[in-house]
Amino acid sequence: MVKETQEQQEIQEQQEIQEQQEIQEQQEIREQQETQKLQEIVVVEGKDDMSAVKRACCVEVIITNGLGIKEETVQLIKKARERSGVIILTDPDYPGENIRRIISQRVLGCKHAYIYQESGKGKKVGVEYATPEEIREALKNASLTLSTAQNEVFSYQDLYTAQLVGEEQASVRRFTLGKILGLGKTNAKQFLNRLNAYGITRKEFSTALTKLSNFNKTGG
Repeated sequence: MVKETQEQQEIQEQQEIQEQQEIQEQQEIREQQETQKLQEIVVVEGKDDMSAVKRACCVEVIITNGLGIKEETVQLIKKARERSGVIILTDPDYPGENIRRIISQRVLGCKHAYIYQESGKGKKVGVEYATPEEIREALKNASLTLSTAQNEVFSYQDLYTAQLVGEEQASVRRFTLGKILGLGKTNAKQFLNRLNAYGITRKEFSTALTKLSNFNKTGG
């Protein structure tokens, strides 16, 4: 009788251990899915919105700076739409919806994600105040695409080799090369992120560097 009780306890303990392992594995899978890099570029209104989105998932972001959206930003969004796809995520208020309308009219084929107004009083509403879970759910509802790329194409070493960092004229070279590739004005980290997020190929990068070299020689 005692032996049977011990065996039952051992079986129960093994079952509990197995259940805990399964729960842990499921949690790891969920975390991996939540942090997997998004293929699309997310368009938001401001820097606080960008910080909130990046806390929620691994994604490249374009900022419109509110209603004062410039033509160069529109062109950057167009390039992102062609390369990777775009998801517009703006605040659920008049300015946010107006920005969404402006971009949608200028850049066809964008996807739309929404943070919904809460009925509870005292709760601030907007992308910057949304929880990571709310942002992930909004992007999921916009039919996001998870990137299938296993490795990033470019690294900081490529930037050093191309004299895009660590040189006196590096920022000027990045700015000009960014115009050629349609990446916009960026710092070194943003430049590298956009090279990979926009799917720029080695051949395109090399061709752009040649154009940059010719541009410098002619002073054009």
